[in-house]
Amino acid sequence: MTERLDILVGGKKVGVRVADRPGGAAAGAVLWPSIGEYPVYDSALYGALTSDESRVDRFRAAVRALAPGRRVLDIGTGEHLNWARESVSCGASGAVAIEAMAETFRNASANRLAWGLADRVTLLHGVSTELEIGPRAEVCVAEVIGSVAGAEGAAVVLADARRRHLVPGGVVVPHRCVTRAAAVNLREVLGGAPVAFAPEAVPYLERIFDWSGAPFDVRLRIADPAPEALLSTEEEVEVLEFNGDLRAEQERRVRLTVRRPGSVDGVLTWLRIACLPDEEPLDALRDPTSWASVYFPLFDAEVPVERGDTLDLTFRVRTGTDGVHPDYHLAATLRTAAGELSATHSSPHRGLGFREHPVHRTLFPA
Repeated sequence: MTERLDILVGGKKVGVRVADRPGGAAAGAVLWPSIGEYPVYDSALYGALTSDESRVDRFRAAVRALAPGRRVLDIGTGEHLNWARESVSCGASGAVAIEAMAETFRNASANRLAWGLADRVTLLHGVSTELEIGPRAEVCVAEVIGSVAGAEGAAVVLADARRRHLVPGGVVVPHRCVTRAAAVNLREVLGGAPVAFAPEAVPYLERIFDWSGAPFDVRLRIADPAPEALLSTEEEVEVLEFNGDLRAEQERRVRLTVRRPGSVDGVLTWLRIACLPDEEPLDALRDPTSWASVYFPLFDAEVPVERGDTLDLTFRVRTGTDGVHPDYHLAATLRTAAGELSATHSSPHRGLGFREHPVHRTLFPA
């Protein structure tokens, strides 16, 4: 069952389509806006991150392997000072923690004192690309990784950290992240349920729009989509080598081959992340984690496909207007027995368009 809720943005009403169980009981998929790239975190979101065992265990293992005897920098530390605190507890010589959000910084400051970390953890308020940290660190831990790998600005942030905040040969955690993509049908991804946001997502939509100053076509975050919904082969479309050739801007062209009959309207993207070079990456589509998948619409309507049809996808990453967060631009050509069909989709960090694609017109009824 769906309903329209009205939220206020700049004194104007914006309609939002909401469903109690937007993914359906069987599929379990849930539709939210992508939130990690915006300053809307609260205690509930931080709690979800700290309770994500798959995520936490990998970062913890990397910190315990690399931090002892070294100076550690924790970028985006959060209110729990997660990796600064973990670093000093396992023998780091000291830690610097950076937090940009004012309320989160205040909570982190209170926790730092309450946990007796004042003499071992230096806490700084601001963004790492604008701060100086004093003596350079030997290890940098940054959990600024999005459901689309680079969406939270990790490439720019960590390239700057390597250049200004780390000693030569310093190590970054995570080691490598990629975004993978496959052709899908949104209706299948959502288990046949209506295209609508979860009720719990609405307050975050309001915060994102208030931050932006206007509504825009948010990226569509889908938690727990069924891997069986993938219609095609999957390919890497964004690659972040944090200890290697790290590129904030990139373009990758891949061919996705349809594996079964169905219909395509867009692509599903998801994260694979390795915190250490020799570990098996976490796959956000198949492993339990708070990282979700992101759906990018392409075609205005579902396009029938058969096994062997191809989707040629160009995935461009360009630094956005704030100089940190990326904009994503997709171009695709679908080749079937019926002919060729091309489509494009742009997803800037600071959105400019609103209700430009049919799926967004469904989610934000006039």
